[in-house]
Amino acid sequence: MSMYDVLQQAKALKPSERKELLRLLKRIVEVDDGLRPAPSLRDLAGLDRESWQGVDVDAYINELRDEWDDDR
Repeated sequence: MSMYDVLQQAKALKPSERKELLRLLKRIVEVDDGLRPAPSLRDLAGLDRESWQGVDVDAYINELRDEWDDDR
């Protein structure tokens, strides 16, 4: 597959998908050029922790399990 084939496929994407593709391509180039190190799982530690404040984790997990059992 050539770069031009990829470009034609990208043109068929929705504008929001094109923006996401551009963001991902930029990330690939930065990593490949050594401008930014590849992310590690440690970089994700604490990410979005505000969303879980006040949530009873055990109750949440039990809810998910109950939903899973109901779908069977």
